[in-house]
Amino acid sequence: MKEGISSIYQDGGYLRNNPTWHVEDSEEKVGWILRIIDRHRIQPFTICEVGCGAGEILNQLSQQLKGQITFYGYEVSPQAFELCQSRQKENLHFYHKDVLEEDVFFDLVLVIDVLEHVEDYLGFLRKLRHKGRYKILRIPLDISIQSVIFKSAYILKARNAFGHLHYFTKETALATLKDSGYRIIDIFYTYGPFSLRHLGLRRYLPKLLKKILFSLHKEWMARLLDGFSVVILAE
Repeated sequence: MKEGISSIYQDGGYLRNNPTWHVEDSEEKVGWILRIIDRHRIQPFTICEVGCGAGEILNQLSQQLKGQITFYGYEVSPQAFELCQSRQKENLHFYHKDVLEEDVFFDLVLVIDVLEHVEDYLGFLRKLRHKGRYKILRIPLDISIQSVIFKSAYILKARNAFGHLHYFTKETALATLKDSGYRIIDIFYTYGPFSLRHLGLRRYLPKLLKKILFSLHKEWMARLLDGFSVVILAE
């Protein structure tokens, strides 16, 4: 049995810290995925999500993408896999397996907020490269001026609450992919999710300010403040 922080995906610790498994963020993440698919006119027949969580991203994609597309979700956490079951349907399948151990190949592979959780992330990326043509990754940028100045409080929160083991800037994220044999096709910043719904005033105002500043200068804001990510299309 795995010990330490990695055990939270098996023993229910992650579910206790994140009881919705971030389902409420899925709509915005789907928007980012559709944006990059449309921008590059990708027309997949098979889409796989590695570390699919509760499966809501694939569920929404299956409703919004047109054509004969089959969706596959792989999840190693038994708790998350259980949450997927209600979303399974004819063209959407979930597996409680490690996709790296399967003899499969997909047109498009999604790796959304996963890389930072994987102990051997370089080995993971090298094996994953052979599982699909295109890969869309979302990687949080946990290293910022804010996170460093405030005694790494944000980084420790990311570790303790969300299980982040690795912390990236845009430059180190891109270097990691290139060192693992990937060709970068496109990249853009995201913040959030940006949804301001159901927030109290104390959380609403700082998030609204970040949203305004982000629209003015994305590069600078991602270096300065926490909470930003990059979405990358690679092959």
